[in-house]
Amino acid sequence: MSFSSIPILDLSLARNPDTKSSFLESLRQALLEVGFLYIKETGIDDVLVQNVIDQGKAFFELPEEKKLEVQMKNTNSFLVRSGYNKLGNEITALKTDWREQIDLSTPHPLPKPSDPLYYNLLSPNQWPDPTVLPSFRSTYELYIRQMSTLSRSFTSLIAEALLLPPTAFDRFFDEDQQHKLKIIKYPDLNELPQEKDSSPSFSSAKQSQGVGPHKDSMLTSYLLQASPHHGLQAQNLSGDWIDCPPIPGTLVVAIGQGLEAITHGVCASTTHRVLSPAAGQGPRYSVPFFQGVSYDATFESVDVPEEIMARRREILRKRGGIERKDDVEFTFEKGRWGHLGEATLTNRVKSHPDVGERWYPEILSKIRAEQGKKKAAVEQQQQSLSGRDDGVQGGANGSEGGIVARQEGVTV
Repeated sequence: MSFSSIPILDLSLARNPDTKSSFLESLRQALLEVGFLYIKETGIDDVLVQNVIDQGKAFFELPEEKKLEVQMKNTNSFLVRSGYNKLGNEITALKTDWREQIDLSTPHPLPKPSDPLYYNLLSPNQWPDPTVLPSFRSTYELYIRQMSTLSRSFTSLIAEALLLPPTAFDRFFDEDQQHKLKIIKYPDLNELPQEKDSSPSFSSAKQSQGVGPHKDSMLTSYLLQASPHHGLQAQNLSGDWIDCPPIPGTLVVAIGQGLEAITHGVCASTTHRVLSPAAGQGPRYSVPFFQGVSYDATFESVDVPEEIMARRREILRKRGGIERKDDVEFTFEKGRWGHLGEATLTNRVKSHPDVGERWYPEILSKIRAEQGKKKAAVEQQQQSLSGRDDGVQGGANGSEGGIVARQEGVTV
């Protein structure tokens, strides 16, 4: 049967030769059966973590005009999806995400005119005014550096858990690899727009989406839940939503679509979402860190040992089937893109249509045409199923796309 809870792994066990083997077995089980896990004893300084939380909350307390000084759509580079996004400015699974956020990353120089268009994902950061938040930049630059080190170390452990050399994934990283980070505020339902607009995007049903069902990109991501609110949920293979409550001293690790692609589906990326806090609970805060991969990488894969592939097939067999009951589109389909950067840039435009309208209208036009076709196909399918008692609707989210993991582990 599918997972019903999220495993917790102690990273200190990986640092001890006497306990590393048992740690790798626990990690192997989490990778093959869940794709979502907590880690504790991360080595990140507790004082730094608290500063990250405090500085992030302080940013959202700034006057609106100060936050808009670093708005994402100010630049065509996305600043690595960097910059500020107002409440309701991002879209996931065709629905509005009710959150505001600022995005940061490992800094890079601006691309040259001769560089590929997806190099616009690389650039310096936009930082809040240091006269109002003097410690913000230094705090987050230090946190990004420490998380960069942690993510590379953890990826090496993933390789070892798959019976690969620790360096198996190194070729997918740039020497000056860009990693990304978000600081997010999810207002509670009392703070969301009420009766300002009669359009569907302002309906109470959709306001509960802090961020819609999705899978992270790249290899791994690490979420710091910066307030005690519940709301994060992971979807198991049966389509059920499993709560991931905040646990002090931990990070939540999500396996990304990039890792799924290069491991032949062995390390499956898990769909997750965030529900807005209930009315009166106050805002929820989180700080996810996204491990990057070279945008020039092509869609090659690693040679996962047959022992691991067979174990994954057996897990799927015991669950009585191979189909995943979710509706999240798989980004990194082989043959669709030449480089990972092309897929990533398209994803950014899809999530941030305001940026797309200003800087990438051709890409946005193609995205909307494709979404229109998919929406029409879904509506036609729903009409054909209506009235049939034995009809099976799509996934739990009602969003676009779908994924089927074949027994051989190839994701399509």
